[in-house]
Amino acid sequence: MVETMGPVRMLLGLLLGLFAAAAAPAADPPRHPHLAADVYAITHVDASQSDAIPYAVPRGTFRIDLKQLKQIPGGPVNNMTYAAAVPGFMWSVSTDRVAYIDARDGRWELVTDIDLPGAQRRDAATLRRIVDTRYTSIEQAEQVLRQALGPRPGALLPAGVYSLVDADNVVWSNAGTWVSAIGLKNAADPKSGLEVKRRFDMATVLEPDDFGPPYGRFISLVGMGLTWSGQLVVGSTNAIAVLDRSLEGRPQVYRFPPGQMATNSFATDERNAIYVATGSKTPRRPGLMMKLAWTGSRISDAEADGGWVAEYEGGDWPPAIKAGTGTGSTPTLMGFGADEDRLVLITDGANRMKLVGFWRDAIPAGHKPPDGARSPRVAAQLPITAGLPADTPWVQSEQSVVVHGWGAFVVNNLATKGHPDRIIDVFTMGPVHEPARGVERVRWDPASRTLRSVWTRADVVSASMVPIVSRPSGIVFVNGYAAREGWEVTGLDWETGATVFRTVFGSGNDGNGAYAILQFLANGDLLFNSVGGPFRIPLR
Repeated sequence: MVETMGPVRMLLGLLLGLFAAAAAPAADPPRHPHLAADVYAITHVDASQSDAIPYAVPRGTFRIDLKQLKQIPGGPVNNMTYAAAVPGFMWSVSTDRVAYIDARDGRWELVTDIDLPGAQRRDAATLRRIVDTRYTSIEQAEQVLRQALGPRPGALLPAGVYSLVDADNVVWSNAGTWVSAIGLKNAADPKSGLEVKRRFDMATVLEPDDFGPPYGRFISLVGMGLTWSGQLVVGSTNAIAVLDRSLEGRPQVYRFPPGQMATNSFATDERNAIYVATGSKTPRRPGLMMKLAWTGSRISDAEADGGWVAEYEGGDWPPAIKAGTGTGSTPTLMGFGADEDRLVLITDGANRMKLVGFWRDAIPAGHKPPDGARSPRVAAQLPITAGLPADTPWVQSEQSVVVHGWGAFVVNNLATKGHPDRIIDVFTMGPVHEPARGVERVRWDPASRTLRSVWTRADVVSASMVPIVSRPSGIVFVNGYAAREGWEVTGLDWETGATVFRTVFGSGNDGNGAYAILQFLANGDLLFNSVGGPFRIPLR
């Protein structure tokens, strides 16, 4: 990846950065009382889905031979390694298993693991085959991945993708229609193994969704969270359900309007609200951004209960990586202070997306929504160019919006060509297909209540991993592929967009994160959730 920012743009970015630094900082997300930790206890780092961490990361270029490092096996998607309620330990949740890891004092040791209920474990030889194969054509990738993973490799998703660890050190995850609570058999002796504490079949309360040919009707679970009062929240493509964590009693279910489909998880806040976005099953029809209030006994979208429903623009079915015609983003919250603007951000579904911010609470008196907004609840919206030419047909994200203070960061994941099976797509995007390029940093201006672009980088590749920002270091990170040096993690200065960090992995597939989340640990080590399982990579 080559730095292409000219001196004028660099100076402009620096001036904007200095202006932003002088403005009042936004408060960080509050601590969730029922999650295992402040950081990494839930997908997208915290309940607000910020993808922002409090850990400092060193700047520089690092060339890493992953074959020389210890890997905790799992996959082929290892979405995130979660913080345990016991300091120094972590939970790895993948599409086939759940593992308990000793990460104390620089360790990276598998303590024990268990099959994810409802999923099929891939043996070590199968995992290594799909990771070690050098993919040179779509036909070869189809043959290898279908032999290893079945006729529809993408059907593995979304097993294990959205998970969480509660304050009792219990992992909640899903595969198929089952939601499972997994924990240690003996907390005093972790090596005694893991067990399924409780499980619940969501097919007993949710109706199948019709995905059309060749898929048909089935239930797909796409989200997991906790209310601030401690109930489990499970998202499917067509509904949100709230369950007591004892899994006793009947869940409360909110069904999305007909024709709407969720493809991502949701955010929750300290007022027991659930923020979820759906897209239309019909191309170029509006999607819905919703705030659903949990009243303690039911889920409500009524404004009298604090809920609301707002439209946003939809687009066409995408050619690669992203699913659905609506947003590719899990909603992300911004603004947490008592007197701060409180927003929820998504990228919309337009083929050339906009970043859209909605007022989370009451719409300010006298507010006029921006031109083209589909709802008076839209606080602001900004067309995202990612520095790409105006005739670029697709500028779209499959990742949540990264939020740090009043800043936001979005990526373009949409290549012009891909494979309809998402697992085959992520293994070939880069080595076979030309990957998408383009990222953009944006800022909410509380004074003018507008979204403004700070900088763009049209040359940066973010293939499919979820970006992350280090708050103390002011670096935002992506995972991409370039023909010359293969896979790498690239870090961009939050204020200027300059490349300030690289870990270069080479052309091997272990450098591909495949829909996973980038992570760093408290000492600055990179925790890389590779397609074959997570690595801990020392950088100092």
